[in-house]
Amino acid sequence: MNGIWYYIIAFIVIWIIALTFKKPLTKVGVEINPPILMWKTIRFRTLIDKIANKSPRFWKVYMNIGIVVSFIAMIVISYILFSSLSTIKTSPSLSLIIPGVEVPGSPITVPLGYGLIALATVLIVHEFSHGILARVEKISIKSIGLMLLTILPGAFVEPDEEELKKTSKLGRMRIYAAGSVANMSLALVSLIIVLLISNLIFPFTFHENGMEIKTVIPNTPADHILEDGMIVTSLNGQDITSTKSYNNAFLQLKPNQNISISTNKGDRYLTTSENPQDASKGFVGISATPNFEVKKEVSNILGNSIPWILFNFYDLFTWIFTLNIGIGLFNLLPIRMLDGGALFKDLLTFKLSQKLVNHLLNFTTLVFVSIIVFSLVYGLFKGLV
Repeated sequence: MNGIWYYIIAFIVIWIIALTFKKPLTKVGVEINPPILMWKTIRFRTLIDKIANKSPRFWKVYMNIGIVVSFIAMIVISYILFSSLSTIKTSPSLSLIIPGVEVPGSPITVPLGYGLIALATVLIVHEFSHGILARVEKISIKSIGLMLLTILPGAFVEPDEEELKKTSKLGRMRIYAAGSVANMSLALVSLIIVLLISNLIFPFTFHENGMEIKTVIPNTPADHILEDGMIVTSLNGQDITSTKSYNNAFLQLKPNQNISISTNKGDRYLTTSENPQDASKGFVGISATPNFEVKKEVSNILGNSIPWILFNFYDLFTWIFTLNIGIGLFNLLPIRMLDGGALFKDLLTFKLSQKLVNHLLNFTTLVFVSIIVFSLVYGLFKGLV
């Protein structure tokens, strides 16, 4: 079933329940103001206090470093966003992320299960870190909760705004930086785990044997000829045994070229089209990943089932890394309503007047929001076409 239907079904079920049981839900802290559904609680404040009070000095030093890292990251992500305009026709670098849904024009498709778990880590780590640093700065937390904007999930930690305004600029900046720094820290840990699995464990456990088709793109030469799950073993008689041989073979293709593809389900024949990113290259219309097989010496000891659990961990931590680094960096753009905007504003107020700071922040917000909207609309339109 197309992933979008899971969201449609979830939307219908959640909002029917919310509107039908509005009074009972209100009594347990649920606020229903369509299109926003919000659950507020104070249950986790004790846990946040314990973490914050365990080593306040550590958290302050950690986030002092985090402030510096955040501004470096702000410069990097701003540069990447500007640079993406020059390559938007060939390699879009910005897209909507909806786990389980193939968004037209998006360079990646996030799987539903791994994507939802990874997104949950983004929200939990981000908001809890804001809460921890707020308590380190002795700022009260009014509530903690979850929210839905129609069907889009979110989480929040609500500090006392008046206390937040009265704290020092450095203290506020530590709080603002905490969320994205925590996301980047989790991304780093996840990357280390992925590298350990792929470089130390996989080589001793598996070997590549062909490429498995993960997606056949509709309305392309491969549509109705190749199928998801097929194992590609050769192209025009050239053996496909690894990612390298697969890339070498497919990069040699030209438009309107008749090709034969050998798979585990027999030979298939098709004519390539022009690659939408490079008209001089041939295009088939599939995405594929290495087809791994358990090495015989490993299967003799562990069997063929147990080793595959490694792939679950590999895929999960890959998406935890991807979403945490992507969303964490995006959140540092100097845009109002984002943590990056709040950091940028406090930095500027060290030397500039409040009026000039507001003008500069309005300008950066307008510029970056325009780039984001243009990139998303262009990529979506191109994908649909």
